[in-house]
Parts: sequence; C-alpha cells; structure tokens
Amino acid sequence: MNSTPDLWYITVQTFPELLHRNAAEYGDRRAQWWKTGGKNTDSLTYAQLAHTVRELSAGLMSLGLTRGDRACIMARTRPQWMWADYAILCGGAITVCIYPSVSPDEVRHIVNDSGARFIFVDDEENLNKIKSVWPQMPTLEKVIFLEDWHVSAEDRVISTGDLRALGRRLLARDPDAYEQRWRSVTLDDPMTIVYTSGTTGVPKGAVHTHRSINAACRRDLSVFSARPFTEQDVFLSFLPLSHTYERECGHGCAMHCAVTIAYSDPKSLVDDMQIFRPTAFVSVPRLYERIYMTMQARTSGSPLKKAIFEYAMKTGLELVETLTDANGFINMAEGVDINAGVPLSLKIRHKIVDRIFFSKVRAMMGGRFRFAFSAAGSLPADLCKVFLAMGIRIYEGYGSTETCNTITINRPDKILPGSVGPVAPGVEGRIASDGEWQVKGENIFAGYWNNPEATREAFTPDGFFKTGDIVTVHADGYLRIVDRKKGLMVLDTGKNVPSAKIEAKFSLSRWIDVVMPVGDNRKFVTALVVPNFDAFIRLFDEQGVPYDKAALEFAEQDGTRTCVRAGQDFVDRPELRELIDADIQKVNTELQDYERIKKFLILTRKLTVESGEMTPTLKVKRNEVLKHFGTEIENLYG
Repeated sequence: MNSTPDLWYITVQTFPELLHRNAAEYGDRRAQWWKTGGKNTDSLTYAQLAHTVRELSAGLMSLGLTRGDRACIMARTRPQWMWADYAILCGGAITVCIYPSVSPDEVRHIVNDSGARFIFVDDEENLNKIKSVWPQMPTLEKVIFLEDWHVSAEDRVISTGDLRALGRRLLARDPDAYEQRWRSVTLDDPMTIVYTSGTTGVPKGAVHTHRSINAACRRDLSVFSARPFTEQDVFLSFLPLSHTYERECGHGCAMHCAVTIAYSDPKSLVDDMQIFRPTAFVSVPRLYERIYMTMQARTSGSPLKKAIFEYAMKTGLELVETLTDANGFINMAEGVDINAGVPLSLKIRHKIVDRIFFSKVRAMMGGRFRFAFSAAGSLPADLCKVFLAMGIRIYEGYGSTETCNTITINRPDKILPGSVGPVAPGVEGRIASDGEWQVKGENIFAGYWNNPEATREAFTPDGFFKTGDIVTVHADGYLRIVDRKKGLMVLDTGKNVPSAKIEAKFSLSRWIDVVMPVGDNRKFVTALVVPNFDAFIRLFDEQGVPYDKAALEFAEQDGTRTCVRAGQDFVDRPELRELIDADIQKVNTELQDYERIKKFLILTRKLTVESGEMTPTLKVKRNEVLKHFGTEIENLYG
C-alpha cells in the first residue's frame, strides 16, 4: 500500500496554463470568495473566473495589447486584482505591480521605467494620482477602473465592464484570438515586474518569469506535504498583492491546489475569519504582534481577566518549553498530540487554560485554522512561542522580492523559534566570508528591468544572488538573520551592533510601538522611540492623568482607528517616560554593554509610509528617518 500523499498539484506550467487547467478539470470548485456587505458574500468558480479573464484579456487585446507589453495594477487586495493580473498574463503581457499607497511621483517613475501602456486602479484617489502626472507618462494610454460603472467623460479611462464588452466583440470577430495568445506564453517569458519598496534608494523593478514563480510555488507546497491541500481548504488573502509574498505564497499556491481564495482586509480581519473560516494565510510579524497586544489590552481592565491571561500564557509557555528538545526544536506538525509525554500536572493545567482561553482564540480565527506563514520581517522567538502555546502554528520563513519569497523556512515538525529555518527545497545557499547569505535556484529573479548595472551588482561572479542579509547557522542548518548588511551599525570603536537584534526585543512591549537604534560611527547606541500612543491614552484616561487631547491626531492603520500623533506634553509626562525607560532598561540587561541604548528620544508621532519613513510592508527606512530627525539625533550625542 502506498502511503505517500497525493501531491497532484505540484506541477510545471505557465500561469495561463494553470488557470485553464483549473477551469477544465476543477471548473465547479469555488475559486474566489468575498464579502458584498455585512455578512453577505459572493463567489466565482474556476470556470467563471476563467470566463471573466477571457473577456478582460480579449478586451486588452482589442485595445492593442501585444506580447511583452507592460500593464500595471494599482489596487488593494480584492478579487478584481486577480482578474486584471490573469487578463494581462493571458494576453502574453507582463504585470507591473504598484502599491496603492505610493505617491504620484512613484507612480510616474514605475510607469515610465517599465514603459507601461495600461494601468488598472480601484478607487478615485488613485485615479486622481494618475491624472496628476499623466502628462509626464508618455507611454500610458488607458486607465481601467476596476468597477463596472461607465466613465463617459474620460476618453482615456474605461471600466472593466466596458473592457469586457470590447473583449466580447473581439471574440465574436475572431474566436481563436484569445486561445492562440494565451497558449503562446512560455515558461521563460517575463511574467511580472515588482518594484522593490527598498529601505534606501530608488525602487528597482525585479523581473520574474513564469518559470521562477512556478518554481517558487512548487518549493513552498513541497514543504507542507504531510497533509495535502483539498477543496475544503480556504486561503485567506489580506496582504498587498502588489508584493510577491501574498501573490505567490497565497494566490499562487492556492491556484496550484485549486482551492478557495477568500478576501479580507485588516479592517475586518477578525470578523472575516468567522465568515470564511480559513485554514491558512500568510502574514507579517507586525500583525501577530498586534493580535497579541490586542489580547493583552482586552484583559488589562479587569484584575481577574488579567490574572487569567497571565496564568494561561505562563502555562502555555511552560508546555512549549517542555516540548522543546535540546537544540531548541519543537514538533508542531498537524495531527501531533502536544500533550503526549507531558507531566500529568502540566497536562491538566494546560487543558484547563486551553478550554477557558486558548480555544476561544482559535475559535476567533474560525475554528478550522491549520497554519500561517510569517515572513517579510523577523518574528521574535518569544512571540512565536506565545502563539505555539495557544495551539496556533506559525511557520517562519525568509526571502525577498528577488527570490520570490521563501529561501529558508521552518519545518512543521521542527520549529526553531527565532530562526527562519533551513534552506528550502530547490534552493542552494552559502554564507560569504562577511556573513552574507547568498543563494541560487530556479526561483531567483531574472534581473532588474532596464538596469543591467544593478543586476550585475546583485549577483556574484558564479551566479549566486547576494541577499544583503547577515546570517548565522545553528543546529541542523537552521539560520538566524542577524541584520541587513546596511542595518549593521559599526560604532567608532569598531564594534558591530545589529539593529534588528535590538528592535526584536521590543516586540512584546506594551508601551513601545517602534524602536530605531542609531549608532553608526558613534561612541554608543542611542534610539528613536515611538510610543504606543493608544495604550498610553487608555492608561492616562483610567488614571486621570491630564494631557492635551486637542493635540491628538488619529488615522486608520491596518483597519483600526489609531493615534498617530500627540502633543509634546503627552510624551513628556513622567508616567510615560518611566514606563518606556523601564522597558528599555529591561532590554539593556539582555544586551552586551556596547549594544545597550544609552540615550533615547521619544517621538511625538508615528513613522509613516506617506512620509517615506516606512516601506509599504512596514519596514523602517533608516536613511529617511535619520534624515528627518538629524537634528534631534545630534542633540542626543551632544
């Protein structure tokens, strides 16, 4: 009897071939699922998805789209993003990704650099961004609005409804045109250009082919082979599709398995988990931090709830430590009984806290959750253990736009919290003399668009991609990321200080939102600190601490209304400064003397994407922050 799981979906094909395979063989399966208002939903089967794409792609062909042309998508994560993507790809063209939050100047740079002829947008705000710089984008011919309303006053702006109508007319005249076009696409054709958000410099367009992204999907799916995906699985999608992470690890893998993709956004994530009951999703460490902080905040108002929370966390972490082997590995594979071999007293305590607390957290996530990925930043070891303690499997991996994501990943039966796992299947890796991680594989990008010099600089003479990350190797080839080469601070004493190491230690701080260490060519380390304004507002209001409420500014961030700026009087309150200082001193005890934060400045506002201080994936752009707060930093050293 053959006990090997049937992984029928790990196949090699272009993405137009993948779409049409699913339509032909799994046409009645649900492909996309989304909310239409309240708890009401709508969906498309794979056959309906392919029909929608056929009309849109033929519409683009009617407008003159030819093989190798570039077309942009500048939209939030939604079903129509995928329609536009496959319409472009089935037309033999190249999808160019633009984050919907970028400035008009960045739109102009990407459109002009790629030579894009068409751009899909999903709201008036981004339509207006494009209009403001359209005269400076000579190649751009049409904007396609991802809604069905007709734009009669704008000759160069049409709706997807109009585009589909154009497609139907073309197909009536030439029934074979679309079929011939999508079948002409080859594995080595460029599939997409993704402009790196980059923490420094001008964005560069990383080119991936159908072959490299297919290889990336096969790589990821082969890691999770013990329990195959079936049509019962639901992948929840809420990260930006403008990034390769959601587009490949989420959508790409779901398409290979012909499973359902459900759509959400951070504003309604918890509610949507109740509706869609997902089995898997991909996310970033920031989200897991905020989930933990939310749980902590919800229990802080009641002494009883706080005591239950703290006891549950303590018990769960004790169980995790019991399950941890001598090298720090934990087996959290699906189907494993985590209570097996655990002392009876701990087993009983864990079952109690699981029933009264942990099970409710899992139910909040829909009750069918299998696992989640974490990448696009470091997941602190303590945070990983907290979720494992609750029975929520998070497998951390590591990669970049240029590698189409995963080049290392923790294995389900062997998680090492704080590490990014061993090298992924199909990837070859090595550590250079300076500690930089370098990789080869089918999943590596083809080069930077219109930038041969940057492409040459990205690779070693023998063809390894230089990731720019410093790593160390631990048991069984598991890697830990020390820092970006550019994030490694060198004091004037010659000591190397990894800023990422310091930043990660504040991940579970209740009072600190962001810490950015400073120290390059300085005698000691200082830091810029963004407080958790919302936590302090709750504290001050509970304790009757006076502050200027008129100076507070709020904004929508990751789906919640959050304070983004406060007055100087707010951050000068001794109650705030003492709590932040206590957190910093606690972290300092865990650092080498030369790594410790000797002085710090508490900022009155958050770092934002709009100001250019954060990337769209919420990584700090160090150079921009150093530039914006140059005077304040000098004062710290003065």
